[in-house]
Amino acid sequence: MSTLVELRGITKEYWGAYAVKNISLSLKQGEIHALLGENGAGKSTLTKMIAGAVKPSRGQMLIDGQETSFDTPNAALRSGIAMVYQETSLVPSLTVAQNLYLGDEDFFNRLRGLYISAQQFLQKLNFNVDPTKLVSQLGAAQRQMVEIARAVHHKARLIIFDEPTATLTPEEKHHFFGLIDRLKSEGVSIVFISHALEEALAISDRVTVLRDGEHVMTEDTAKLDRDKIVKAMVGRDLSDSIYAKDGQARTRRPRGEKLLSVQNLSMGTIVKNNAFSLYAGQITGFFGLIGSGRTETAKIIAGVVKRDFLHGGEIFLDNQPVRYRTPRHAVADGIVYVTEDRKIEGFFETMSIAENIHAGRLATSDPGDVFVSYREMAELAEHWRKSLNIRAISGDAKVIELSGGNQQKVVIAKSLVQKPRLVIFDEPTRGVDVGAIAEIHQLIHRLADAGLAVMVISSYLPEILALSDRILVMRQGRVVEEFTPESAKEERIMYAAVH
Repeated sequence: MSTLVELRGITKEYWGAYAVKNISLSLKQGEIHALLGENGAGKSTLTKMIAGAVKPSRGQMLIDGQETSFDTPNAALRSGIAMVYQETSLVPSLTVAQNLYLGDEDFFNRLRGLYISAQQFLQKLNFNVDPTKLVSQLGAAQRQMVEIARAVHHKARLIIFDEPTATLTPEEKHHFFGLIDRLKSEGVSIVFISHALEEALAISDRVTVLRDGEHVMTEDTAKLDRDKIVKAMVGRDLSDSIYAKDGQARTRRPRGEKLLSVQNLSMGTIVKNNAFSLYAGQITGFFGLIGSGRTETAKIIAGVVKRDFLHGGEIFLDNQPVRYRTPRHAVADGIVYVTEDRKIEGFFETMSIAENIHAGRLATSDPGDVFVSYREMAELAEHWRKSLNIRAISGDAKVIELSGGNQQKVVIAKSLVQKPRLVIFDEPTRGVDVGAIAEIHQLIHRLADAGLAVMVISSYLPEILALSDRILVMRQGRVVEEFTPESAKEERIMYAAVH
């Protein structure tokens, strides 16, 4: 295969710190190239330089053997390079069809024709999205599908996918991988950034691993396995320290006092007569398919959404009935919710790490406190940066500038600074690399060991098995089965979630 893009000594420097340092790499025509590494390894920065969103400090980029430099993403797009970003870049106030054809419209546009064309195109890709809907009304998975469809529509020669499957269901992933195969057969080159190593091994032709902004290796996928990749990514073997193997003996923590009890909880058609209890000093894992009501149940407990006013059931905290009007009231009682959608609900992207963490502290302070101590803010940020190993140039760095895993750690710090008694983690390691997964898992275990009640919602069964002292399975809006670590098997848990 001929070389489409070649990088020679590409470097990106921010205020004296290297995000990417002296990377040389080639991308071949019609290949699927997996780009792997920990959060903060430089994957997104490198691909943004290829796509024209970031200008390199030094180095050369050659396309078809000709030295090229892009000032804007539009210039890269005209040269056949498109990028699907990890965080959506769609316009929320426009419809799916308008976003799909944005920048490629005719002088006169007829909306009906635009919708019909978009509908046919989305059906061709096996993406079930209504082209007449506003993007602001779509869920995370459907927004990701529109992003992917928009990149394919531009008929690019190189498409860069940054964590494209993080929000997709198994069926949607199946259609996406089929699309990848079709693009490859048409000669389109693919760069695939993912923390799901099994997916990268399954679909890629070659794998490149970055660590701390530097190139570690590029190798044919056939010569690699998961353990080799993990060792290259983090510099050590993590094969036995992240996920428990199915059937592996586990020891569970004893139950502490019953902290929270839910009885006949209902919200519309999503949560139906749900009932369970949470105990101090234990990690309770919640598993279920998308739409089973896990997240909605957690949000009701944390005061983010409200249960039905009539026949909505009851929530008891320390055997006392509670009904929270806002999350602030739940936080005051020691209940915090770590959201699954960190960008939309988890942090203020234009604020610094220190300001975000301090905002969490403000939720527990007296409303009459009008003065902010910047010294206290800086000390608080430094403490949590060290505790959670948040990688950033300084505490003044904007959260939007951080990698996904470090953003997730900021969201967790922002919640833990509120000194909770019950912590609800909703998909705590989504879009997070293996090194950060191990750190987050260790943190969750430490919280339970310290006597906190911990609720973990995850769609990834190995994570549920690795963390949980007890496992609750939800289906059609309520808990239908409970497993102990000794009795839990992936097949039994999945059977309970489906049947």
